Amino acid sequence: MGRSRERSADRIGTIRVKPVSGRRHQRRAVLHPGAWWLWALGLGTAATRTTNPLLLALLIATSAYVVAARRPDTPTAHSYSAFVKLALAVLLVRLLFAVVLGSPIPGTHVIVTLPEVPLPDWAQGVRLGGRVTAEGLLFALYDGLKLAALLICVGAANALANPARLLKSLPGALYEMGVAVVVALTFAPNLIADVQRLRAARRLRGRPDKGVRGLLHVGLPVLEGALERSVSLAAAMDARGYGRTAEVPAPVRRTTAALTLGGLLGVCAGTYGLLTAEGGTYGLPVLIAGLAAALAGLHLGGRRSLRTRYRPDRWDVRAWLVAGSGAAVAALLTLAAAHDPEALHPGVVPLVTPSLPLWPAAAILLGLFPAFVAPAPVSVSAPAPASGPRSSLQPSLKTSPKSSLKEPS
Repeated sequence: MGRSRERSADRIGTIRVKPVSGRRHQRRAVLHPGAWWLWALGLGTAATRTTNPLLLALLIATSAYVVAARRPDTPTAHSYSAFVKLALAVLLVRLLFAVVLGSPIPGTHVIVTLPEVPLPDWAQGVRLGGRVTAEGLLFALYDGLKLAALLICVGAANALANPARLLKSLPGALYEMGVAVVVALTFAPNLIADVQRLRAARRLRGRPDKGVRGLLHVGLPVLEGALERSVSLAAAMDARGYGRTAEVPAPVRRTTAALTLGGLLGVCAGTYGLLTAEGGTYGLPVLIAGLAAALAGLHLGGRRSLRTRYRPDRWDVRAWLVAGSGAAVAALLTLAAAHDPEALHPGVVPLVTPSLPLWPAAAILLGLFPAFVAPAPVSVSAPAPASGPRSSLQPSLKTSPKSSLKEPS
């Protein structure tokens, strides 16, 4: 009797402890989504600093390797291929525009001469057809490849970090905006799932699911289901105290408004200074001051929002390393663009073969750091059955040979 009780107690402990430990291990193995987005934005910033096709191809290969090594098995993780296809489409459209509409880059190496359409005098500077030069095509290729690399870096962030988890980590002042974006992101997938479910049900019943008639019969239940989900979501948010605010003193409210407005104006002025040649001296300090003021305003504005977070994502050492690697790539490529602009921006007039600069390429390889530092994705598997004799707490799954499964009438 004593041994059987001990075995039963061991089995009870196994049933209760194993799922909890697995869930905790899965939570620890998930990196903060903000770290992935900062890493991807760092690679995207580096892509905007150069038009060298070799460096841009190295950036794309770096993001692809990290995605292949650390992409989780989630529905949003399969969006990377869609971004790659979008980047290829953008590149092809850019080349097509250079062929049809011409290029402002003068060239002497004519590839083909298309029939030119005469345009009126008010459309000077625009042409349809004409000469297609190698210099113009090469300039369009470099320009389109830069935009394609930026899109692929954003796609890597979408594949590695769930946007809903990122919006959950927003500061309290942006809580309402985050909830609205999460609802908008989940509406379209639910709508598509409802349409597929209703069309499958109509096919099983032998009714048409295509054409105008099928669309009319499917559209009404889909809209009804969307309305029911909206009402249920509103009731759930109301039950959880959504929208309640805390009383904040008037000086704090005024300080919050002043910091937020002044910070946004500083960000605009600093960005304008960085984009113009005259504001290169004051652009960066004004931008940093504006960002600091805006962040301080958001922090003070979060005091009015009373909310709790269920299992908040932790920003640990690995998150700092991942975000720091992306920031290091962006900073080093920016310095390289200022120190050696010819290597990062190869010319097309005259035609020159782009070379691979060594230390900018080594700086891009720092973006591979998350593939070795970030936690590996956890595959959720079913728990193994407990060993030992079956007790009364574990019901038997065996059925008699005479029993059969019957559908409910």
